[in-house]
Amino acid sequence: MTAHRDTTASDVAFEKWVTHFTSNRRRHDAIEAMIDWEAPARLPTGVRAILVRSFQRFELGEGGDGLHLLRKAEGCGTAQREALRLLVAEEQKHSALFRRGLQHLGAGTLTNHWSDLIFTRLRRALGLRTELALFLTAEAVAMPYFVVLARSGPDPVIRGIGTRIALDEEHHLAFQIAQLRGGLAALTTPVRTLVLLLWWVVAVGAATVVALDHGSALRACGLPVRRYWGAALRSFRRAVEATVS
Repeated sequence: MTAHRDTTASDVAFEKWVTHFTSNRRRHDAIEAMIDWEAPARLPTGVRAILVRSFQRFELGEGGDGLHLLRKAEGCGTAQREALRLLVAEEQKHSALFRRGLQHLGAGTLTNHWSDLIFTRLRRALGLRTELALFLTAEAVAMPYFVVLARSGPDPVIRGIGTRIALDEEHHLAFQIAQLRGGLAALTTPVRTLVLLLWWVVAVGAATVVALDHGSALRACGLPVRRYWGAALRSFRRAVEATVS
């Protein structure tokens, strides 16, 4: 899954994604305009501290500059490179939303965290296709977290941030699936089986890290960790099935 040229796709196939990401800015503005950013965070001290820790880690994870990913995409078509650039810009916007959430909660950001360091180094050590597969894994297992923030976050601003990000991530997953689809079909059956097995191992590990790092935040939003874990792996399974179909 580390091949570089395999990720090159015709510009026609990715022009729709460039259009989507470009027009998406209007939807972003509309959703964010509905959030009362000046509203005070009237949360119990314990709940506030839990959300601060969780948001700090997500802010760090979403805040990568994407330069390594874009460098690996230099052999791709023009529209695919532009779509990837716009995708990275949306992820950076998610980081900015978590920073605004932290401001709302009266807290600052982190400079580093072990889970982000490990995941970042793993992604950067591999080729474009594998980095995209890891990107898909991270977003698939994070989806239940964003959804529960949107549905039952303990504060209107928190729910607004969850809504804004969850809507984006649905499209991000579809975009990554579009790039990866067909790649596994070119592999021999034994190699494809091994790749899928390793992919599942990574997904289980990623879901476990989220459960450990953000379990208290999930519970604060009414989602038990065990239920999150099952939902995360179902989300990943759907993504993999769409990729190999």
